[in-house]
Amino acid sequence: MSTVRPTIGVMGSGTIEHDECAAPIGELIASLGANLLTGGGPGVMRSVSRAFTRHRGDRGMCIGIIPCASEADRRTPRAGYPNEFVELAIRTHLPRSGAQGTDDLSRNHINVLSSAAIVALPGELGTASEVALALRYGRPVVAYSLDPELVARFPSAVPRLDDIRDVEAFLRARLQE
Repeated sequence: MSTVRPTIGVMGSGTIEHDECAAPIGELIASLGANLLTGGGPGVMRSVSRAFTRHRGDRGMCIGIIPCASEADRRTPRAGYPNEFVELAIRTHLPRSGAQGTDDLSRNHINVLSSAAIVALPGELGTASEVALALRYGRPVVAYSLDPELVARFPSAVPRLDDIRDVEAFLRARLQE
């Protein structure tokens, strides 16, 4: 009989890996036996996925929600997507991101609504929009960074954590709900 694993969403920069915080989060989620869900691209998405998939043991699956290239080309994935660590790429017809991350044509809604809990790592406007959507949809969310300035743009209602043990406690509590 198969077990349904919970899915933890990790959101963050699409350009910078921020490996100092992304790698420990990927390893933590793998150690919890959960699935990892990201936007499936470069930056934090690649870093957390790499750490997650390299973890041995009883881990879940690395899932990437993939944007399409543009509104004019909805058949082709955006360049650089999925990254090489995504084990299940879910291609979408949704091209918008960044400043348009809360728009109905953004995959961010899927990312947030498909996650039992969300860990927001350093990122820009796209990550901030995912955090705003998590608040809108009532999804549990925390921001994690060793440098508080890197998560300063996120809504103030989101708890900021700088210790991986606090992130683990947050995730364990969400997984028991």
